[in-house]
Amino acid sequence: MKEIEKLTETSPLIKAAIELIKSQESVAGDKIAAIGYCFGGSVALTMANEGDDLDAVADFHSGVQLPVMPGSELKARVLVCNGADDPFISPESIENFKAAMDSIGAKYEYVSFPGVKHRFTSKEADANGQKFDLPLAYNAEADQQSWDKLLSLLSETL
Repeated sequence: MKEIEKLTETSPLIKAAIELIKSQESVAGDKIAAIGYCFGGSVALTMANEGDDLDAVADFHSGVQLPVMPGSELKARVLVCNGADDPFISPESIENFKAAMDSIGAKYEYVSFPGVKHRFTSKEADANGQKFDLPLAYNAEADQQSWDKLLSLLSETL
């Protein structure tokens, strides 16, 4: 059982990194955001779901069915931007995520870009998709729109 608990807890290294960031003179320690892409987005979202001291979390093309789902510990405002045609993110996981967020009255936005695949923010996505036979594709419009949503989230929360 302890092994499972360890898998669902934010790493002590991540917690230490947050504390180190907060201690820097150039950082407003009471205003912290986590931003992640793909697996990093899932990590950032897990941090928020566990109640880490974050004001905002933004995820891009990341999974939302996580070992720790949103609960009363969630403090951060959350932005998730995914492609509607991303085969790595199931419709059921999206519905479960939204239901969990709604059940606790979380402040969040889930953006699903129509016709957009995985890694839509990476200009190398097309080449990597071809190289590894994966459904990856850069989408300039979704990239820009998701970036604008990130900037809006940060200006509203930090």
